[in-house]
Amino acid sequence: MEKQDEKLLTKKDILRSWMYWLGTCELSNSFERLQSLSFAACITPILKKLYKEDEELSSALTRHLTFFNTEGIWGSLIPGITIAMEEEKAKGEDISNEVITGLKTGFMGPLAGIGDTIDWGIIRPIVIGIFLPMASAGSWIAGIGPFIICSAISTAISYYLFHTGYKVGRRSILQVLKDGRINQFITGASVLGMFMMGNLSSQYVELSLKPKITLDGEQVTIQSFVDQILPGLLPVLAVFLIYYLIKYRNVKYTHILLGVLVLSLLGAFVGLV
Repeated sequence: MEKQDEKLLTKKDILRSWMYWLGTCELSNSFERLQSLSFAACITPILKKLYKEDEELSSALTRHLTFFNTEGIWGSLIPGITIAMEEEKAKGEDISNEVITGLKTGFMGPLAGIGDTIDWGIIRPIVIGIFLPMASAGSWIAGIGPFIICSAISTAISYYLFHTGYKVGRRSILQVLKDGRINQFITGASVLGMFMMGNLSSQYVELSLKPKITLDGEQVTIQSFVDQILPGLLPVLAVFLIYYLIKYRNVKYTHILLGVLVLSLLGAFVGLV
């Protein structure tokens, strides 16, 4: 019982492994195994401390050089759990190589989906949207602000998940995936992101109708009537049209960009927009 409760690794060991993972998880991607080199690099100091025999160390490194690919920040949970499992295995627990490899393989996909949704689909667009007015005003802070804030948020998430994975062990992934709060967070952040995207669309997408009509002896633009119905209606409709083409018609981004460019030039040439 004392042997099972004994810790073979220190907080310093876990911190150093996390720093290796955070610094290399998106840098060393081979075409054959993707992030396996980074994973092996972050866990090698741990394995050297756990396995003193060359044969055991070689076997451990071999199982961690198999294919591995996930989102680097939220995927930090996996190396944390793996370290906990390797420590238990080194202490004599009945944990096979297949169990460790299967856990890594089975959960790298779900965590990648969560990470891509939250980091790239919610946090970054919201932070960048906050700094867009400053960028339009010519502030230099808008150039580095999103980078600093997003990096700080990502670092905090990675640190927490890595250490949580090590502390809780194999149960942590199931807890994170089954916890309803993460779904609530994604839903709430998505709603906030949609509000911001709508606001930014009306402010930064410019589209107006130039033709004029004569009314009571005065010439007024058609756009003035549109603005009376709903200000910013045309920019929002343009955004939704592009979204529809991408989402439901699978139109390529390059084709949409070229189409917007051509229609803008033609519209300006004939005096329509």
